[in-house]
Amino acid sequence: MNPSAQNSVAIEFCGVSFRVARGHDLVNNLDLKILRGETLILLGRSGSGKTTTLKLINLLLSPTAGEVRVDGRPTTEWDPIRLRRGIGYVIQDAGLFPHFTVERNIGLVPAIEQWPPARIRQRVAELLQLVGLDASVAPRYPRELSGGQRQRVGVARALAADPPILLMDEPFGALDTITRAELQREFSLLQHRLGKTVVFVTHDLREALRLGNRIALLEAGRLVTAAPTEDFLRSSDPLVRRYLAAFGATPGDGT
Repeated sequence: MNPSAQNSVAIEFCGVSFRVARGHDLVNNLDLKILRGETLILLGRSGSGKTTTLKLINLLLSPTAGEVRVDGRPTTEWDPIRLRRGIGYVIQDAGLFPHFTVERNIGLVPAIEQWPPARIRQRVAELLQLVGLDASVAPRYPRELSGGQRQRVGVARALAADPPILLMDEPFGALDTITRAELQREFSLLQHRLGKTVVFVTHDLREALRLGNRIALLEAGRLVTAAPTEDFLRSSDPLVRRYLAAFGATPGDGT
């Protein structure tokens, strides 16, 4: 993946639908541009199409209509392995390999890319520090870590080969309130420092306001709106207003 000019389009959905059996569309005619370096939140209730949209980016799913473009190139024209190695992927509860140590989990993609062992060790040490973990966790196994530590390792693993794009599917959703708030704050600082293109799935409006540059609200597979956070808060769209009312949100929240 080749970096382009600032604010260029990193990911684009062009009339994208994803249909399952009996003609049901999980994503319906989606048009959406995601700019390089921004954090776009995919917001919506369960079943709105958020995770399906995310999986269409790294070709875990292929569109049944339209095109998803990464770096201007349709995902169906990419080699899936090369595409996915340029995209970090973080899921709820981290998805770590339980029989791998922390060091091996983080170093997995660099090892596949045949980095020298010394370089991998150095990268693991850098990333542990970056996500706020002590080097002493490197030889531990996921079962020996707290939930918050596992999520930090998951973020570190996603960043290991320095991908330009990060996909995050409710990564903090299973954590307690205090740990979740801490990781949200740390992720916000991390993103400010690294400037990755991030697509972040959540159903939590307050998390969306805290972390996103823009919010794309999905409902029944359709895009309701995609707007900067302050514009989202001021939207007159009935579905947006219902979402705001459910969370008691007002302009200025999350800033």
